[in-house]
Amino acid sequence: MFSQPFFIPASIILMLTLPLILGFIPPNRIYGIRTLETLADKQRWYQANRFGGWILLVSSLLYLGVAARFPSTTAGETDLGRWIVHLVAFAGPLIVSLVLIRQYLKQK
Repeated sequence: MFSQPFFIPASIILMLTLPLILGFIPPNRIYGIRTLETLADKQRWYQANRFGGWILLVSSLLYLGVAARFPSTTAGETDLGRWIVHLVAFAGPLIVSLVLIRQYLKQK
């Protein structure tokens, strides 16, 4: 599993979402969903970061599921088709997550 192309970034994103979901991260300019609105309102900060954390968690889990179902070939061999599947499975949900977070911020 560790040899999958995007296993490490997906795992890091997954781990970084947990403190956001649990509300452990106070408003700051380094870590979290940082906009003028979220930085100005503590309640909005926690709501946006909880929502964003869940969305990014699902995105990471989706990739890890694809990586488990369609593992890369053995080390040293390259399969462009399979690598593209991994790229789409990693980047696609991540992009959709960012769009959903942006829409969430516009609604509230």
